[in-house]
Formats: sequence, C-alpha cells, structure tokens
Amino acid sequence: MRAKLLVLASAIGSLGWGAVLPYQYAYAADTRDWGALVAAGASSLFSIGALVAAPLAGRLADRFDPVRVAVIAQLLGAAGVASLVFADAPGLFLAGMLVFGLGLSAAVPAKQVLALQWSSSDDRRKVFAYKFTGEALGMAAGAFLAGLVVDLDRADGLDIGFIMAAGGFVLSSAIIALAGRLRVEEERSDVSKSGAGGFRDAPSSHLNPRSGAVDAATGAIAVVDLDGDGRPDGAARSRGALRTIFAQPAMRWTAVVTITLALGFYAQFESGLPAYGITVLDVDPAAIGIAAAINCVVIVALQVIVVKLTAERSAPALLMAVGSIWVVSWLILSAAQFSPGIATALFVMTYGIFAVGETIYSPVLNPLTAQLAPKGMVGQTLGTIAALQTAFSAAGPLVAGVLLGAGLTDVFLGMHVVVSALAVFAAWRIKRALAKPDAAGVPAEATGDAAVEARVREEPPTTPVPIT
Repeated sequence: MRAKLLVLASAIGSLGWGAVLPYQYAYAADTRDWGALVAAGASSLFSIGALVAAPLAGRLADRFDPVRVAVIAQLLGAAGVASLVFADAPGLFLAGMLVFGLGLSAAVPAKQVLALQWSSSDDRRKVFAYKFTGEALGMAAGAFLAGLVVDLDRADGLDIGFIMAAGGFVLSSAIIALAGRLRVEEERSDVSKSGAGGFRDAPSSHLNPRSGAVDAATGAIAVVDLDGDGRPDGAARSRGALRTIFAQPAMRWTAVVTITLALGFYAQFESGLPAYGITVLDVDPAAIGIAAAINCVVIVALQVIVVKLTAERSAPALLMAVGSIWVVSWLILSAAQFSPGIATALFVMTYGIFAVGETIYSPVLNPLTAQLAPKGMVGQTLGTIAALQTAFSAAGPLVAGVLLGAGLTDVFLGMHVVVSALAVFAAWRIKRALAKPDAAGVPAEATGDAAVEARVREEPPTTPVPIT
C-alpha cells in the first residue's frame, strides 16, 4: 500500500515539471521581455539547484527519516515555484527558479530510498518501474493541462502553471506523509497475503531504512549497518564521501553507465533531437510532439510487461541491452538523413525505440546503485548518481547547439553512437566486477544470507544488528 501511495505521490509531484519547464524560457525571454540571457540563466540555475540538492538530500535521507526529507524538500519546491507568481523582476525570477530546482531534486533520492524500503524483493523492480511511469505521466499531464490554460501573451499567463506546480508538490507531500504513518507489515506471511498484482511492503527486517542496500535482481540485502548508528564506519567517514562511494570498481562503472546513457538520450530529448529533426531531417514541428507522445505511450504500454520479461535477468546484462538499444536508435537516426521520404517516420519511430530502453533502464539502475552503496550511504550514493545524470543531461543541449550550429551533423551523430557503445562496455565491466569474489570469498553478486554472512565474517558486529 505504501509503495502504491509513493507511486501516486511521485506522479502528482511531477506535474510541476511539465507545467512550468516547457514554457518558462519563452515566458522569461519574450512574455516578460527579460531577454534570452535571463531565460537561459533561469534554466541553468534550476540545474545548479538540482546538482547541489541531490547529494545533500541523499545524505540527509541516510541520517534522518526519508519521509521527512522528501516532504520538506517538496514543500520547499512548492514555495519556490509559488513565489514565481509574484516575481516581477529578473532577480526574483532567477531566485525562484533556483529554489524550485533545489526542492524538486532534493526529493528525488529520498523518494528512491522510500521505494527501496517500501518494496519487497519480488516487487522492487515493479515499484521503480511504476514510479518512473507515473512520473512520466505526471510530466505529460502537467504539460498538456498547462498548454490548455497558459497564455504567453500576458504577464500573468503562466501563473496557473506556477500554481499547478505548487499544488502538485503540496498534495504529493501530503500523500508521502500519510504513507509514512501507515503501519509497517513485519511478517513475511502478512506480506504474502497482498494481491498478486499489487505492491507489497518489504519486511522491515530486510532493509535498514538508513543503511540497508538491496540486490538489483532479487532485492536481498547486500550490506548491513553493523554498528547500528546509521552512519558509515570510521574508515569510510575518514576517506570522504565521494572517495568512499566510488571505491568499488563496479560503482565507478555504474557512474560511467549513468553518464553515458544520460548523454546518449536524456540529454538530447528536449533540444538536441528536435533540433536535429527540424534542421537536418526537415521534420515538421508537429511531428516532434507526436514523437514525444509516442515515447510516453510506449513506456506506459510496455513498462510492466518488460519488467516481467526481464525479472530473472541480471542488472548489468539489462544495462548492456539498454546501451545496445541506444546504439541502434542513433544508427537509425543517422540513416534517416539519407532517406528523406521516410525521415519523419524514422524519427518518430526512434522515439518509440528509445522508450523500450527506458522501460528496461528505469527499474534497474537505482536498485543496482543501492546494492553497491557503502554502508550508511545509500541515500547519498543515489543522490550523487542523480547529480551526475543531471549534470551531463544539462550539458547535452550545449553540445548539440555547438555541433549542429556548426554544421557538424556527422560528428553529432557519431559521438552519440560512440557514447552509447561505451555504455554497453561499462555495463559489461559492471558484470565482470560483480562476478569477482570479495574479501570474504563470496561473489559480489551473491545475495541473501550469503552476502550478509560475508559482511559479518569480514567485520563482526560489536552490537546486535538493528531490526528496524
């Protein structure tokens, strides 16, 4: 039940993204006549807020109740976006966008930790899949509804979008707070009585809410907080957060996969791909909207089916498949420029192919990251990976603008084929790293009691392992 409420809250919280971000550039630059510099600065500050907030909020989610972190972060975002209604000067608008980005992104790692806590081993991928689908639908619904009522010819024409975003954050926060108050099911037998098609809360003994990590495929515990203080061990604390997070080769290659898959599609979804379609393929602008809609429809239609089909596959193998899909997509886009008669059809079809990869990627990456996270740093690790994805996604439009503006279309296409191929290689390296035994002689990909016992043999606890 808690997982269902989290999915609903995530969908409602994404309304603000769709209701504001597609329109804010034109609103700032043209409607308010503040110019392109302010409009671009607002987008940049939004991204900067995201980069700052995600790792910090992840650390807070490790040390404090992630429900509280998510609620406070979203209420902060609500305050930031609501303040834009009263922003009648560029400085106020820029400050509001910064706070909006801080609040929106700070809630992400906390909600990911909650998704880990509030799901069982059987349902974990399904929860992340539904959460991703709900967020995509929320963004699409926000953009659609705002498009019906936003009037960019008036100074107050985007106010309804700001209010819609603020209301979405407040309602989402209320739902998460309600879910956090629900009684946690503690027995496996109680969990197994849930409906076959629904989500089930994970037994609390399976996941320390502040430090437990889970296996990407089965949801079993990969690490435990042996001293029970919810913080990394002394050695980890002394080496610094980033150094600790990326101490494992598998974690480093996971970061590479995150960056390359972000560059290979997400960084170009809103600007680079439409620019390529319009300027090179001579695609009608209306086809851009159709392509985006097809992307969303494919995700909604296939997400649960794909999760079922891939349930027994390892996370690295699935990430290799995603990178391969990215490669195929960019090869089709490259071929489209030599087939002007069907270029539009190929362009639209490619968005659907990308969506198939998204349905595989979204349920896999965060559980894998949690599996590899150091003790007591699950939230911070998730936040750091999210920040990497945001940073490189934000760089994508700049790269596309420079290359396509200079007429270097082949370089633009070839770079993305290479980046996507690198994602396949990085995922393969994760698979190799997880196959190697750890210091206790147990393979890193081992799950359940074997993984826990290996950790215990490596470092005997001085106090009983906490049952939370």
